[in-house]
Amino acid sequence: MTRSVKVERVPGRARAVELSLLSWALFASSGPLAAAVMVDGWSPAAVTSVRIGSAAVVLVLVVALWRPRALRFDRGDIWLLLGYGALGVAGVQLLFFVAVARVPVGVAMVLVNLAPALVALWIRVVRGTRLPGPVWAGIGLALAGLVLIAQVWHGARVDPIGVAAGLGAAACSAGFFLLGEHGASRHDPFGMTAVGLVIGAVVMAVVAPPWTLPFDRLTLSAVLGGLHFPVWVVLLVLAVAGTVLPYLAGLWALRDLPAALAGVLAMVEPLVASVLAWLLLGQALRPAQMAGAAVLLVGAVLVQRAMP
Repeated sequence: MTRSVKVERVPGRARAVELSLLSWALFASSGPLAAAVMVDGWSPAAVTSVRIGSAAVVLVLVVALWRPRALRFDRGDIWLLLGYGALGVAGVQLLFFVAVARVPVGVAMVLVNLAPALVALWIRVVRGTRLPGPVWAGIGLALAGLVLIAQVWHGARVDPIGVAAGLGAAACSAGFFLLGEHGASRHDPFGMTAVGLVIGAVVMAVVAPPWTLPFDRLTLSAVLGGLHFPVWVVLLVLAVAGTVLPYLAGLWALRDLPAALAGVLAMVEPLVASVLAWLLLGQALRPAQMAGAAVLLVGAVLVQRAMP
């Protein structure tokens, strides 16, 4: 009987890995999209507020009409939902932008992607679960590859607040994986994602109130891949393809994917973002970054094969 259960779970794990990779590839698209909008005078906080708020409206309407039962939760779920929305939705993005404002982007990327190590430590220390040695080795390789991709030695500077924000973003990201893993096993991903986005939108509305947003610049032109698009179109794509779909795919993947493995797979986001920045914004990849990509992928594969 035990053998049949293992055989049945293999396709589930494979699909979960594919969904997780799709999720982070879609998340990576948000970088170039947001960069194109911010050229037109939108601040990072304003872009994030519109992004999460629009995504919440779209998904809540879809779920309410198509899958209303997914929005039913018990009182005991309030802390799970608040944690998922405040940490996994608003906290990660807000603290990452604070870090980017005070330290180089590469340093901020490395800091926020310490999340897989934090997840592994939580599983080992709090849950008391031993992880195989190759899992730790794979996490180390993935981090080393990320350092090469981020090119942290270019213009690196130390700012205590920026470093603290980056570490805070990593902690929030770890919360996204651990709370998502817990919630995905009990709730419909559509409902949990919708409520999480609403909570995240409320948090961002406090940080960037709606009346302070530059809505008069929605009709300006944003440039992507040499083509011009209205800012409102780019923001809509950012809300749907860069927020709703990746959050759904990521939470669905956590139904069959351990949080530690999902965290390592998330490291492909800066790799995909670098490729998209090259294609859409003309930012070329250096040889060291391509080498880092190879090292990162080796680490991810090692964790995938070693994960129980």
